Amino acid sequence: MVFCLTFTLVGQKLAKKRSLSALSRASPLGASMIVRGLWFGRLLILATIGCLGIARAQEPGPLANPRSQTQVGFPATLYGWVIPADNPQTPEKIALGKALFFDDRLSEDGTISCDHCHGPAKGFTDQLPTSMGIHNQFGQRNAPTILNALFNTTQFWDGRAPTLEEQAKQPILNPIEMGMKSPEEVVAKIKAVPEYNDKFHKIFGREVNFDDMARAIASYERTQFVFDTPFDHYMAGDQSAISDSAKRGWSVFNGKGRCMSCHAWDPTQPLFSDFKFHNIGVSAHKSDFVPLARKALGILAQGASSQQIDQLAIQTDMSGLGRFLVTKQPHDIGGFRTMGLRNLLVTQPYFHDGSQQTLWDTIDHYNKGGVQNPFLDGGIVPLGLSENEEDDLVAFLATLTSPEYQPMAKKEYDAQFKRSRTDRPQRDTNAAMGLNGRNGPGFGGPFGDIGPAQNAMGENPALLGGD
Repeated sequence: MVFCLTFTLVGQKLAKKRSLSALSRASPLGASMIVRGLWFGRLLILATIGCLGIARAQEPGPLANPRSQTQVGFPATLYGWVIPADNPQTPEKIALGKALFFDDRLSEDGTISCDHCHGPAKGFTDQLPTSMGIHNQFGQRNAPTILNALFNTTQFWDGRAPTLEEQAKQPILNPIEMGMKSPEEVVAKIKAVPEYNDKFHKIFGREVNFDDMARAIASYERTQFVFDTPFDHYMAGDQSAISDSAKRGWSVFNGKGRCMSCHAWDPTQPLFSDFKFHNIGVSAHKSDFVPLARKALGILAQGASSQQIDQLAIQTDMSGLGRFLVTKQPHDIGGFRTMGLRNLLVTQPYFHDGSQQTLWDTIDHYNKGGVQNPFLDGGIVPLGLSENEEDDLVAFLATLTSPEYQPMAKKEYDAQFKRSRTDRPQRDTNAAMGLNGRNGPGFGGPFGDIGPAQNAMGENPALLGGD
């Protein structure tokens, strides 16, 4: 037994202690070694399963605990509105949801739980560009944070799930995420654990079922709300809560930077999101939208179940179509949900594909007017921000960090600041100042403003469904 427990501890450390910086900045050889290390760690965990007879649930730390509603800036009225009438919060249900959230037994091979992509210590993300599921398979999307997800009007980057309950189901059944074959298979696994049977009967008054499993997980996720940031204290009247640089950044955010257009804030809805979907040009530099959209329409015409859309979004090159996979409307091509901005320094990298490593890279993308394509949102234009204005804007964004994440956010800020002084792949000052780009020959490199094999003036969105 001691041997088995030692294997478990070593395996978990190898399998889970992998940061974004290790993967995204490693050489090809280093990246290969990391993946092998992850795989070796999982083999050790599987060996432990053989010893103990069944995979053990993870032991989450204090960052996984439900949050207090006494935080400065907490929108109590809004919170009351977003708790569904048919799934009220109870301590027992929340505890059950927490146990399920951290239980590897909900995956096909007993190695993946919800927290593998939504780890509390990483701002309920995995800090990878795109997430890794069973058998070391990587999907096409970055894992959005669970923090404050209860306030979202829809879930996932493309809004394909209307509620947290529906969101909780899809990764469990996705072949490259948790890999379970059917709801019935999931229920059978849960029923095999006696304590789960007892809890389901006590909380829901009925046998274990897939819908109640999702209700429990969603109830736990609704306890993960974070406010009480320096910015919240500043808006509550403490003028000393943020630096002068951050105050200048707040002005840029509201003015020249045009950030408030999509990342809105007000006291009753302080979430820095309009919850809408926008094409900001992230996918355009690597996707030829029109052929991909036609391909997607052909597949979806044969049946567009939620599970099929989920697989197209996670597993195929059609992922970059974004909201279009859900609505099939041309104006939604390349559109992704506006994410909130809280705790950005623990939820890196950024955008739906994790393509931007730092906040400076992200701002550089906006500053030059995104990547032009036929479906670019009309609000995405060159901003003309100076280096000092970008630094002030990042200083403001850093004030959106909750107390429990501030130590790790400070380390990430320092690392990103250092990198920003020498490594800026998205930076194009001439484009940001309007000196070239839309009205000129275009800017070069892998992030040029015209995507591959794509003429911004020649593609007619009205002809999308034609030949």
